[in-house]
Amino acid sequence: MSATSDRAPRHGAPEAAPRQTSSGRAERAAEKVAELVESVPPGSRLGTKEQLRTLCGVSVGTFNEALRLLQARGLVTVKPGPGGGLFSAEQSPMVRLGNSVLALDAQANDVADAVRIRDALDPLLIEDALWHASPADIAGLRRHITAMEHAVTAADPVAFVHANWRLHAAIAAISPNALLSSLYTHLLDLIESHTLTVLPTSEQPLGEYIAHRHELHRDLVGALDRRDRDEALRLIHEHNTSLQPSENHVAEH
Repeated sequence: MSATSDRAPRHGAPEAAPRQTSSGRAERAAEKVAELVESVPPGSRLGTKEQLRTLCGVSVGTFNEALRLLQARGLVTVKPGPGGGLFSAEQSPMVRLGNSVLALDAQANDVADAVRIRDALDPLLIEDALWHASPADIAGLRRHITAMEHAVTAADPVAFVHANWRLHAAIAAISPNALLSSLYTHLLDLIESHTLTVLPTSEQPLGEYIAHRHELHRDLVGALDRRDRDEALRLIHEHNTSLQPSENHVAEH
């Protein structure tokens, strides 16, 4: 054993406090600014970089690292010039999930494009499911609906989102069009791989929102089972258009 390994502190001497890493300090600074963002309306000026750095009590380098984290998560924007500084981000349609916010990594723009394309493909897949879904396919879709219901009951929005993605992947798998199904599934994978977490906002109780979305998807599967084309297409239209940019929402799938 080396002379320094597993050495106990001298009797009566306090143990050294664990050293705080730069990345840890940056994360805590980012959390402090994120709390400030949550307390103000979107688009509000938070202050200059120097003011916020001083508020966080960190070095310039550490604050710049925190700022990169905040920008990657879509929480702040930086505006140069007189009157500039840090502002709470105007949350784009991409980063909203009803009254939830999808915290995304630095590829948020790619995900925004993926969501738009996926929404455009939804009606095609519903048409295919109306023609080709077997009783076994419908039973599989209902299992995903049950998983979504369990997530609603558990008040677990992250589990709800993932169960929802699995439902839409299963609908895509019904299509005999291999290219369409593969493209849609890859879009879902892209969206999921860049989604870090789901964070609540204050617009509507989160439990109420995911309960409503569960009902919409349950009714959609019911329409597919009945081969009710008009109702299925109406529901997928509601699914995608009830969350337009004007309402600061994004369809969660």
